[in-house]
Amino acid sequence: MHPIKITETLSVAGQPALADFVPLAAQGFKAVVNVRPAGEEAGQPGSAAERKAAEEAGMAYSFIPVTGPTITEADVAAFRAAVARAPGPVFAHCKSGTRALTLHVLGEVLDDRLSADAVVGLGQTFGFDLAGAEAWLDRRAARAPQVTGFYEPRSGSIQYVVSDPATKACAIIDPVLDYDEKSCATATTQADAILAFVRENGLRVDWILDTHPHADHFSAAQYLKGKTGAQTAIGAQVVAVQKLWKDLYNLPDLATDGSQWDRLFAHGERFRLGSLEASVLFSPGHTLASITYVIGDAAFVHDTLFMPESGTARADFPGGSASALWASIQTILALPDETRLFTGHDYQPHGRAPRWESTVGQQKLTNPHVAGQDEASFVALRQARDKTLPMPKLILHALQVNLRGGRLPEPEANGRRYLKIPLDAFAGAAWDETAP
Repeated sequence: MHPIKITETLSVAGQPALADFVPLAAQGFKAVVNVRPAGEEAGQPGSAAERKAAEEAGMAYSFIPVTGPTITEADVAAFRAAVARAPGPVFAHCKSGTRALTLHVLGEVLDDRLSADAVVGLGQTFGFDLAGAEAWLDRRAARAPQVTGFYEPRSGSIQYVVSDPATKACAIIDPVLDYDEKSCATATTQADAILAFVRENGLRVDWILDTHPHADHFSAAQYLKGKTGAQTAIGAQVVAVQKLWKDLYNLPDLATDGSQWDRLFAHGERFRLGSLEASVLFSPGHTLASITYVIGDAAFVHDTLFMPESGTARADFPGGSASALWASIQTILALPDETRLFTGHDYQPHGRAPRWESTVGQQKLTNPHVAGQDEASFVALRQARDKTLPMPKLILHALQVNLRGGRLPEPEANGRRYLKIPLDAFAGAAWDETAP
């Protein structure tokens, strides 16, 4: 194991033994980035063991598992961030060092510090074949739409800017309004970061789209509409969700006709994002109103499918149905295998960096809630799992905002806004035993 120095801050190599971590620290390395998935070959130490060895040697540790065919922009961004936050030189590894170098050079190209034409030659300089990186860049250049994800760590949510390269039109999907439940403070940090990205890239916001009324974060749709003038939209069945929750909150003045949005989309309805055609799939199961947006070769599935190793979302909210969720999944998986799927949440299993992009083909092959399942086995699996899950901590906070399209309650006579929390709303719900 001989580290190859790429820059003053980055060296790459093949798989180290656990006994190598102390000598690596002695050589001056301050951080380890492991980009190798667990279980690639017998005898591989694995991420948990590497983390322990790195930390015992006084080095920081990051886990960004990738395979060559499945590298996404989220992985590139995570690698860039891990190197940037390291307190000193970084040792990055996979089996041979190729994937680690690939993530580095892709970040350099995306940040305009390296020409795409120079990628293969740079790899040859260090003894690596980067033809895969070149092919990745070619595929990215040919894709429409372009998709940028923004990870929100409080709720594990991913927000998206989806843009048409030909016209610079874009849509913002599932934006988050920051909310701290302990201080009951709101902020627009996440939404403002999205607006900054839009400005920096010369984009025009045509749509602000929600996939469903969210139960774990506030929607920033109204804030962004005020800043951009774009149309807001959600699935037409939101009216059923409004009616379901209106009585629970005792909100006699809540309009239950979906008038809080500019557009209500029905199943099969089409619209345009610049020169791109977009369509809507009704995707109930997680909620009564969930929809999937299909824009070009990208589908935004939110809580219908997670990243393959994480399965699917729960189906036990009021109006949810595991059977309906199974049917929705089958409709999504009937799209072409190369269709890119963008999920709405990632909870970083095994401590890996956040990820949010997969494909229909990958989901069919590796999602344990899909591969080898039929409706009966999926429903049994999903219902058994859901019985163990406590309610999302913000469900009663968030839904009263999101039923109004992201509008906060109106100020009362003293000028303050107040949330309304019904007690004992979920009879028999599992308690969160880990809460402080």
